[in-house]
Amino acid sequence: MRILLVEDEVRVAHFIAKGLGENAYAVDVTAHGDEALYWAGANQYDFIILDVMIPGRDGFAVCRELRRRGIRAPVLMLTARDAVEDRVTGLDCGADDYLIKPFDFKELLARLRALARRAEVLRPAALRVADLELDTASHRATRGGRAITLTAKEYALLEFLMLNENRVVDRDRIARHVWDESFDPLSNTIDVHIRRLRGKIDAGAAEPLIHTRRGEGYVLCAGGPGA
Repeated sequence: MRILLVEDEVRVAHFIAKGLGENAYAVDVTAHGDEALYWAGANQYDFIILDVMIPGRDGFAVCRELRRRGIRAPVLMLTARDAVEDRVTGLDCGADDYLIKPFDFKELLARLRALARRAEVLRPAALRVADLELDTASHRATRGGRAITLTAKEYALLEFLMLNENRVVDRDRIARHVWDESFDPLSNTIDVHIRRLRGKIDAGAAEPLIHTRRGEGYVLCAGGPGA
């Protein structure tokens, strides 16, 4: 899933972005309220993590404007301001949750999972296609009982393919959901990761699950690419 992180404290932004990346999220980072509105309008995000005290429009104004524009991505607000009035203001502006600094990163992850359960971007606790299983909490993958070791990016790619079971996804959609704004559309990064993932998932299996549709993209399905 792809996240927009709006945080002007460089150390905090780096800490959050690094942790999210290690947990298979693609993260775009900005420190300015007006820039956050630009990125939110230009890209499709699954979540927005929004600090309150940022340059330009503050987090409250940004959240209010996001909702006015019809952008419904769940918003988790971050702030060191712990007054009840501030929390009420944030929620009334359209935020879905509120986290007070300093916080434990495990709580941030748990709150994102809770937002996912409440939103239409729901990630089931487990995904299954044929004998391939993926635990979305522990990020463990197995096929036919055989454990499969995945990098964070391989996990994110596999999860996206499994969430779109039987649907062809093109390179552009994969890039928008699995990679961040620094992705080079002219590179062969997606093809390389698909090849590596196919080697781990389909190697030695009687039935391949990851298929290429020439000129269209990729599809994960049982029973062949035409299933």
